[in-house]
Amino acid sequence: MSKEEAIEVQGIVKKALSNAQFSVEVQNGHVVIAYPAGKMRKHFIKILPGDTVTVALSPYDLTKGRITFRHKI
Repeated sequence: MSKEEAIEVQGIVKKALSNAQFSVEVQNGHVVIAYPAGKMRKHFIKILPGDTVTVALSPYDLTKGRITFRHKI
């Protein structure tokens, strides 16, 4: 993010939505809408429901974020 640093949290992918978006439940129980970051799309990293991911949330809107990393099980 440009002006302020992103808030990084871990969560579990609950649902795959349209337009390459995902419903992710973060650690504190909130559900956010997240999309894969550019490097994840570039390297064809697949995200499935049930995966543990790291989500970067904007401090301006905590309901949307970018999936920056998919953790191995």
